[in-house]
Amino acid sequence: MGRDPRFKPWVAKAGTIRIPVFQGTPFEYLVRSICHQQLGKKAAETIHGRVSELLGSVTPLSALNQSDEALRATGLSNNKVAAVRDLATKILTGEVGVEDLDEQSDEEVVRRLVQVRGIGQWTAHMYLMFKLRRPDVWPAKDLGVRSGYRKIHGLEEMPSPKELVKLGDPYRPWRSAAAWYCYRALEMELE
Repeated sequence: MGRDPRFKPWVAKAGTIRIPVFQGTPFEYLVRSICHQQLGKKAAETIHGRVSELLGSVTPLSALNQSDEALRATGLSNNKVAAVRDLATKILTGEVGVEDLDEQSDEEVVRRLVQVRGIGQWTAHMYLMFKLRRPDVWPAKDLGVRSGYRKIHGLEEMPSPKELVKLGDPYRPWRSAAAWYCYRALEMELE
């Protein structure tokens, strides 16, 4: 962002990047991510809290030991129940290895995670940025990043995902930081 002066006032207002450390397992983080997909923060946190309470220990086995009805009663949609079940099953069968994701390349993390129903590139990018804290992730399809980039740069039109891929190049190797400030720009106004 140091090379792009348009970020300067947003960096000054938002301050230092703060990403909480998530201490849980990869499965716990991914279940949390599934709960948060396409929901507002408060609703997602409520549902995730209910899922955690239902499962007790949030493990693949505890998820598979619950009925679909019990999982839906937490507020999970049918698709999210199917995603949690698919994730749990693929981890237990070894089809998708998650315990060594922190040792894998960004590309390998994405390749593995998108094999799970309901986990796409966006969720994989969020895992890279917020669980693994990788510095050079640029989720060009993310509506928040696209909208924040537009706001920061005063663009009339929101850049397409394809356009945003190229627009992110100047921020290498710190594109995760640029994305974080794009999110923050949506939460605040400059005075």
